[in-house]
Amino acid sequence: MLALTVAGCLGRFAAPAEIGKAAPDFTLTDIQGKSISLSGHRGKIVVLEWVNPECPFVMKHYKSGNIPTLQKNAAAEGMVWITINSARPGAQGDYAVPQVTAWSQKNGAAPSAYCRDSDGKVGRLYGAKTTPHMYVIAADGTLAYAGAIDSIRSANQADIAKATNYVTAALDALKAGKPVAKSISQPYGCSVKY
Repeated sequence: MLALTVAGCLGRFAAPAEIGKAAPDFTLTDIQGKSISLSGHRGKIVVLEWVNPECPFVMKHYKSGNIPTLQKNAAAEGMVWITINSARPGAQGDYAVPQVTAWSQKNGAAPSAYCRDSDGKVGRLYGAKTTPHMYVIAADGTLAYAGAIDSIRSANQADIAKATNYVTAALDALKAGKPVAKSISQPYGCSVKY
């Protein structure tokens, strides 16, 4: 808990997340009660996904199986996927642990960890604006991608097959030891309910 407080306090003064620079460290407790820190995953590619289970844009990617498939593929490749909900208490999508568990099971979610960031400190540290808002961090700890999950700004599941998936492209580039061609994009979705 002390690490969360220190990280949260430092977050106000730390440099914001910036492509090509060290991704800001943080510590949160996941819904299983386990302490999760970004620095604890150094040496692995990490995906950060901001989520609101009630957002139509998030629902598009979960009900279609798109994000759960990405999560499972990332895990199979030894990557870490951290889902973060920065909704303030009582806001849309601020689910208690039993609700998160039920929602995750219903939608086949398979992140490495699901964390509640109820005070919004980690979300603000990263500048998370929408759900989903995606960040890909290289194994050396630098921020390699920030933005939308894909190229089509819609809540329509049919658009997934036609879209360029920016997260997949970033992960593929990092696995191949290449620079991420499109390292930043405009995120789309529902606003994070700080």
